[in-house]
Amino acid sequence: MPLKVAAFYQFTALPDFRELREPLRAICVGLGLKGSVLLAQEGINGTVAGPTEGIDALVAELQRGALFGGRLDNLELKFSQSSDLPFQRMKVRLKKEIVTLGAAVDPTRQVGTYVDPADWNALIAAPDTLVIDTRNEFEVAMGTFDGAVDPGIRSFGQFKEFAAQKLDPEKRRKIAMFCTGGIRCEKASAYLLAQGFDEVYHLKGGILRYLEGVPEAESLWRGECFVFDERVALGQDLLEQKDLLEQKDLREHKDLREYKTNDGSHE
Repeated sequence: MPLKVAAFYQFTALPDFRELREPLRAICVGLGLKGSVLLAQEGINGTVAGPTEGIDALVAELQRGALFGGRLDNLELKFSQSSDLPFQRMKVRLKKEIVTLGAAVDPTRQVGTYVDPADWNALIAAPDTLVIDTRNEFEVAMGTFDGAVDPGIRSFGQFKEFAAQKLDPEKRRKIAMFCTGGIRCEKASAYLLAQGFDEVYHLKGGILRYLEGVPEAESLWRGECFVFDERVALGQDLLEQKDLLEQKDLREHKDLREYKTNDGSHE
C-alpha cells in the first residue's frame, strides 16, 4: 500500500517554537511518521511520510490541536504518495528561519499576490511579466516553466544578490515567481516588495499544486520537479519519477547528495 506524504508550511508567529520541538516530535513518532520539520519564530516548514491515518492525525493536530492552539489555521498543505518510505528518521529542528533568505522580511505583514494554478498560465504568458524560478540551479536543471529566468543560485540565500544585480524596481515590470511548494517564492515576494518592487506575484502552492491541478494538455511545465526526499522528483499529477536517477545518471551527482541532506529548505 502506498505511503502518504504531506508537505506543509505556514509563516506565523511562534515565539514558543523551542518548547514545541519535543512535543511535536513525540506526536510524529507516536503516529509512525518519518521526515523533517523545521520550527522557527517565523513559523513551520516540513515534509513527513507514513501511513494515511498517521498523516491525517498529524494534520488534524497541527490545524486544530492543543499544541499550536489554532495558530496553524492557514497551513499550506499538499499531499502525494510514495511507494517506499522516503525518509530514514523523524527530525524536528530549530532554525532562525524556516527557509533561509538571510533578510529581515515578514510575509505575514507584506507579501506578493497569490496566484492560483488555474490562473498561472495567463500571467506568465503575458509579454510584460518577468517569470523567475526561485529554486536552486540543480532543481531548475530538472525542470521549469517555459521562459522562466534561472537565477543560477546554489542556495535560496543567494536570491538577494541575484535581485540586487539583475532586477531593477524602476523598470516596474510585473514579476511572477514560483518554487516547489510556495514557501521560497512567498518569502522572495515579501523581500522584493520591501526593495521597492510594486507588482509581485507568486504561484500559490508552488509547482506541486500546479502539477496536481492543471491538466497535462494545458501545462506549461517542462521536465520534473525535484523534491527534498528519497523520491528525488515528481511529475504530472505528483507521480514519482522512479527511473529519473538512471535516466539522467544522477545517483552520484554531488549536487544531488548535497541537496538531499540540506535541511534548510524543503519547499
